[in-house]
Amino acid sequence: MAQKVNPQKWDEEADIIVIGSGFAGLAAAIEAKNAGRSVMILEKMKGYGGNSTISDGVMAAAGTAMQADRGIEDSPQLMYADMLQAGLRLNHPELVRTLTEKSNDVFRWTIEYLGVKYLNRVDQFGGHSVARCYTTHNRSGSAIIKQLLLKLKELGIQIRTKVFLQNILKDSDGRVCGVRVRDGYTYPDENSGVPKTIRARKAVILASGGFANDIDFRTSQDPRLTREISSTNKYSTTGEALREAIRMGAMPVQLSWIQLGPWACPDEKGYGIGPDFASYIAFIYGILIDPATGNRMVNELADRKARADAILEKGHPCIVFTDEKGVECSGRQIEHCLKKGVVKKFEQIDAVADYYKIPARVLKDTLKTFNTYVENGLDEAFGKPILPNASPLTHPPYYCMRVWPKVHHTMGGVLINAKTQVLDLSQKPLKGFYAAGEVTGGVHGASRLGSCAIPDCLVFGRIAGRNAASD
Repeated sequence: MAQKVNPQKWDEEADIIVIGSGFAGLAAAIEAKNAGRSVMILEKMKGYGGNSTISDGVMAAAGTAMQADRGIEDSPQLMYADMLQAGLRLNHPELVRTLTEKSNDVFRWTIEYLGVKYLNRVDQFGGHSVARCYTTHNRSGSAIIKQLLLKLKELGIQIRTKVFLQNILKDSDGRVCGVRVRDGYTYPDENSGVPKTIRARKAVILASGGFANDIDFRTSQDPRLTREISSTNKYSTTGEALREAIRMGAMPVQLSWIQLGPWACPDEKGYGIGPDFASYIAFIYGILIDPATGNRMVNELADRKARADAILEKGHPCIVFTDEKGVECSGRQIEHCLKKGVVKKFEQIDAVADYYKIPARVLKDTLKTFNTYVENGLDEAFGKPILPNASPLTHPPYYCMRVWPKVHHTMGGVLINAKTQVLDLSQKPLKGFYAAGEVTGGVHGASRLGSCAIPDCLVFGRIAGRNAASD
């Protein structure tokens, strides 16, 4: 049952209360403040940003000036089709259409309004039909968070840290009117801190993120994802706020669709540095090999679900492989990966086969066949797009890394409409309640297309802030 309170007993109040300080929450706060409302951001941890700060900082957008300068033909319609294909068409079309149609606008907003700087390149990642992915100058989501925080300071928006959400409160008319929290919370003790009630004069915006590290909750949705399966997320990525929203009447959607990152390395904890090599170099310019057979197994530029499922089907870590030319073509550095020992360097193919116990003859045949595909510009086996600057894998030294999927993104959450209003079990808006970012469901369907999380958070975060302010 929804928690209700006596409106005369509020400890504090603001027009808009935002739960969470990642991309979605900060964008929502900025828009609400610019609409003339007072805003209070509540963050359960002692630091800002959550998972957004450790993301790779890559953002997808269609129809941008950077694409036009390079002769890349793209459109929101094509990005929409790619997202639906990756999501097995379980995506809610209205939400996907909103994201793709506003992707260029929000990309420009990060540059022109926030001052975010991006690398001078446009990349094509797995599942995308064309190059439409833009990487922040430091290759991290922290570049966007930093600029968002600077804008918050300029606007005088307060972020309250170490505040744990216990309950979302409704008034006697059923409208969301505030929250009950523990102020001074110390993770993970839910009884720490001082209980307080905070009134939201206009609305509450939920932007608390996903639940990738909530082991009990995620295994209740997908029993395969036990404690033995690691996660790329911060340890604090748990689902208390999501469960509270469901308890007070929000419609849950697609909670069992949980994405695993196929580029994760089992030889390091968390997200690590391995994805820098696997995702941005080896999958693009190299191949994925089953070490038990020496054969390729999937289109290396397929969407994340297709690649993760292919690896899990083998039942053991697989190997991503590229050469010196592949690293050069990527324009990226791998010294940090080599220094940590996550990526291994070999001068000969036989040394690769010997180290990973791969049948040498089969591995050489696999490489020979793939190199023919590169020369002909057509992957006859799996349909991997052969990029114009790709070269045959014949330029030693060779670089390899073990990959094994880790829990990365939770596609499910509360159901929203294109106005970001949270919908109840009858699919009617819960008055005074909005949500944006990974805590929502329906945007990505069965599998999020890589680099679409940042535009998801920023597009819907901005919409939530504006609409909450006018509620």
